[in-house]
Amino acid sequence: MGDPDEPRKGEAPWKTISKEELERQYTPSRWVVRLGAEEALRTYSQIGNEATKTARATRRSLLNVHYGDGEAEKLDIYFPEKVSEALPFCVFLHGGNWQSGSKDASAFMGNPLTAQGVTVVVVGYAIAPKGTLDQMVDQVARSIVFVQKRYPHNEGLYLCGHSAGAHLAAMMLLANWTKHGVTPNLKGFFLVSGIYDLEPIMHTSVNDPLLLTLEDAQRNSPQRLLEAGLTQPVDPACHILVTVGQHDSPEFHRQSREFYQTLCRAGWKASFKEVHDVDHFEIIWKLTQPDYVLTQVGCASLHRGQHGSSYSPNT
Repeated sequence: MGDPDEPRKGEAPWKTISKEELERQYTPSRWVVRLGAEEALRTYSQIGNEATKTARATRRSLLNVHYGDGEAEKLDIYFPEKVSEALPFCVFLHGGNWQSGSKDASAFMGNPLTAQGVTVVVVGYAIAPKGTLDQMVDQVARSIVFVQKRYPHNEGLYLCGHSAGAHLAAMMLLANWTKHGVTPNLKGFFLVSGIYDLEPIMHTSVNDPLLLTLEDAQRNSPQRLLEAGLTQPVDPACHILVTVGQHDSPEFHRQSREFYQTLCRAGWKASFKEVHDVDHFEIIWKLTQPDYVLTQVGCASLHRGQHGSSYSPNT
């Protein structure tokens, strides 16, 4: 585990990397170890599609619920067998470099978590080039407000995001809930293989559909905003778990570890976990498996959060 008190020194490491290497570092499919790049992406999509079909076929659900007026502003809700408003809710934000992916293929944890008495919400948002990053951040905030207003007696909202979704989830640490008229009952964050400083991706092909300017990147970088001291923990019991796969690229490792360290320095209750022997895609598709370490950690944290108990990422 990293030292949260370790200072950041000198020039940002990514600035010393060649443009070609930076592109490779921010292309997760280049780092898979068991499959080829194209096969890894196909398998990721296939497992997401199958998990979603299974959840829709076997769980009580509400699909394509509008949380806003936009075409993409819909979410799916998967309920446990014993339906109650007073349950924990896991809200999932899919990845895809902010330009691919869909809620309709992202119910990875639908069955494992509902089997443990957790309601699962999978959020859709307008990906690039149709949606801008500012719009995506706003849509995610409004989706959380929608869930809180619809289920005001929930036992806690736990926000989980993968890759680009982890970035969007992290931005909710900085959301101005006052303007939305409600403060969500956020009890935990699961940030999986995310990017928290967007400036490096401005210099990669990821930015081609996003068209981020430096101002855009800085305004939407939770790493930079937390370093600037723009937010303080609202709920000291809210726990943030930052995870990265062993076979994620060095830049993904650096981003995750630095964000964890910044959270700790800013006073948040945070933990860091490197997940053994998984790549950028396996780390999330394995959430379909009840015995997978992150599935177990998530269930343990959700149920502990209901009772206000302490949390250990090594459980």
